[in-house]
Formats: sequence, structure tokens, C-alpha cells
Amino acid sequence: MNKFLSFILFLFTLTSCHAQINVHDDFEAPGLSSIWSTDRMVPGSFEIQSAIARNGHSAAKISLRKGDVFEAGRNGNADSERDELREADKLVSVQDNNYEYRFSLFMPDSFPVVPVRLVIAQWKQYCGHGICDDDSPVLAIRYVAGRLYITVQTDSSTQTVYQTTAEMRGHWLDFRCRTRFSTANGQVDIWLNEQPIVSYKGATCYSQQRGYPAKNHFYFKMGLYRNVMPRPMSIYIDDYSKKEL
Repeated sequence: MNKFLSFILFLFTLTSCHAQINVHDDFEAPGLSSIWSTDRMVPGSFEIQSAIARNGHSAAKISLRKGDVFEAGRNGNADSERDELREADKLVSVQDNNYEYRFSLFMPDSFPVVPVRLVIAQWKQYCGHGICDDDSPVLAIRYVAGRLYITVQTDSSTQTVYQTTAEMRGHWLDFRCRTRFSTANGQVDIWLNEQPIVSYKGATCYSQQRGYPAKNHFYFKMGLYRNVMPRPMSIYIDDYSKKEL
């Protein structure tokens, strides 16, 4: 089955089986929950470990090494590599609906501070085919050269809606993100360690002019996505939840 037909089948499954979303994963079980897909990571890059945890006895650890899930750059972009947890298809967000995500991320003191593209959490708009295939995430949390920043990407612009150069390594980062993805009536509110850092209203998705359908769907990923580089990286994840509001 080609990519476009797979996309049409995916949309049919969503519209026929949609139910209210309310899920949580504290990564206390020995294996990975069924709310996740591992198609964006290589075997061995994910583990449940107990040395570092936000709450409870364990947390997830994702380790990225050079060449993991390699993708050649297109349209002048650099080559990339990744190891990311992606939410299962049944949990994707629907345009104009409201959702709340909570998750905690930990970058150890030894985490490399490098001036290359690095995304640690992102929301992507599904593209069936066409020029939209290589679009950036509509919402992304990035860490580049010691700067943590958050971007909103649409047809017309990339906006940095938050940034800080405060030290982010060595302590847990507790995110709460409320999202409504819409061509005009979108909204993003984000809290970091219980402090409000983003309050954005406006367009929060791409338009049909870029090849997207009239009714869009969005999926969430977190982990490590970067330009190709030789140094390994590890990030820890705990206390994930998503609910439809």
C-alpha cells in the first residue's frame, strides 16, 4: 500500500473510532505501554530504568546515537537522526479540539550543549502527500546551544513564543501544554515547572494550500530529534498524560 492510501485509511480509522482521550503513563511498568509507537526509534534506544525518576521508582530513558533513524535532508535542510516516542494513532489530536498534555523531561548535567538543531518534544500535522511532506512541526520544544525555546510554525512564519538561556540540565522540567490546533482560532498555553511561559492565540496549523486536508490531525512525539552529529545523547521522560478537554 502506498503512502497516500495508508493516510486515507488512517483518517477513516480516526473518524470512525474517535473516543474521548484520557491516558497516563508513569513508566513504572517493565515494558512500554500500548499508548506509544516505536516507529521513530531503533531497537535498544529505549529503556525503563530506576537510576533517575521524577516520581515513583522508574522513568523512561531514550538514548540517541549517530545514524539512528537517519533521514537525508531535503529542500536544502541538513540530514537528521532521531529516537522518539510517538503517541499511538488512536490518540492523535483533531483540529479545533482542546487537549492538555503533561510530561516531565530531564537532561543530565553531561547533556551536550551544541549549536545544532535539536527538538525534544513536537506536535506534527499529518500530511498525506505533496509539498507538506517535509514541513516543520506546528509546535516544538527545542534545545540548541544552551537555549530552550518553543516555536509555532504555520504557512507564513515561524514564531519563537518562548525562550530562555537558564540552565535546563540537571533538574526535571515539568511541562503542561494546552493546545487547540486551528487554521485561525488556535491556542497554545504552556507552563514550565508550574510557571506560565506561553499564551499564544492565532493560527496553529498549516492550510490546504500546502497540501493538507480540510480537517486535520496532529500527533505528538518526544525524545531526541537532531541534525546528524557524532556525540550520543540521553534524555529521561516521566509522568506523561494527555486528556481531551
